[in-house]
Amino acid sequence: MAKFLVQNGEPLYGVVQISGAKNAVLPEMASAILTKEKCKISDVPNLIDVKVMKEILVSLGGSINQIDDNVLEINMEELSKFEASYEHTSKMRASFLLMGPLLARAGYAKVYMPGGCTIGERPIGLHLKGFEALGAEIIAKENYIEATAPENGLKGAAIYLDFPSVGATENIMMAAALAKGTTYIENAAQEPEIVDLANFMNKMGAKIKGAGTDSIKIEGVKSLHGAAHNVIPDRIETATFMLAAAITRGEVMIKNVVPDHVKPITAKLRECGVTVEITEEGLYVNAADKKLIATDLKTLPYPGFPTDIQSPFMSFLTTVEGSSTVIETVFENRFMHVAELNRMGANIKTEGNRAVVQGGKKLEGSRVIATDLRAGAAMVLAGLVASGTTEVSQIYHVERGYEKFVEKFRALGANILRIED
Repeated sequence: MAKFLVQNGEPLYGVVQISGAKNAVLPEMASAILTKEKCKISDVPNLIDVKVMKEILVSLGGSINQIDDNVLEINMEELSKFEASYEHTSKMRASFLLMGPLLARAGYAKVYMPGGCTIGERPIGLHLKGFEALGAEIIAKENYIEATAPENGLKGAAIYLDFPSVGATENIMMAAALAKGTTYIENAAQEPEIVDLANFMNKMGAKIKGAGTDSIKIEGVKSLHGAAHNVIPDRIETATFMLAAAITRGEVMIKNVVPDHVKPITAKLRECGVTVEITEEGLYVNAADKKLIATDLKTLPYPGFPTDIQSPFMSFLTTVEGSSTVIETVFENRFMHVAELNRMGANIKTEGNRAVVQGGKKLEGSRVIATDLRAGAAMVLAGLVASGTTEVSQIYHVERGYEKFVEKFRALGANILRIED
């Protein structure tokens, strides 16, 4: 098993280029199932999750041409299989996004229960509710789900989501693209990744309006065609490097960003006293020689503070003076990193979905675990300012979501190594 060795060093300084968004490219790859023509996707991050999605699409009968490191050409003309195997789906949550496009194009889909980070239940009931509203028959077994469209195909419907689930919004949107009639998704998720998926599908000939709002309208069409698309920058990676500059009291220029996508992080860092400026080059973050103070935060669906940045931001809060309260409203099991930070000398107490951070503590290097993808990034951030050496294990979580993680940090002056145990 590989691990990271992180040591305290100088403040981070320099320029970093953000990769394409993992949470945008995975549903876009799945949506290529909707057409028999070739699709070209650029700015694809080289990640384990992307590799798994490529393997799944090939297993379904597709072919993928890796044009260069970050450009894929996907051809799903031959769809010979309608089942995503347990071997693949157990590795990542996004595998369930195959059900919508398979159901739309083939009228049948079988997907084993998805895996991924253990940060909470993340139930798939909203996905299934949407498919049933479109006319599909659902058979739920202990470890897999089968969905079958009626003989005359899926039909548009009005669907209200009890919670603005990103995955359910995307899955229903893909299923509805080829349905007869019009589908309305109310209380839809509003994340930028959903807008990016809608933009890609519209290039393919879909008729989707309202993506980015809580009400999405999809007019079904008979078929979709091939298209080329550039993936949006990864806002979670952007926020991670914003916090890397802040926690080390460094100065970093972050390129290839959409500033609107990280507004909540920008606002909270400014509340703490960090300088964040939008420039022609990108996002300039400066925490050098500044007296930083605590702030409170509460995770919410977009455009609120993202749950994916709660744990890295908590690492930062351990280093600033004052008491901070962090409230997690999206996932019920997303404080597993607290025990790891406390092992490093942090003073964090949790009760239910609330954590209170007593900041200004001197962190000490320790052996810690990346309990999930973003918690792994949080451990690395803490290790950058902890005395001695921090050893982060189970880093396969981190490598699922960050491209060239070690290389980018080292280029900014971080003392981090990846070693094989």
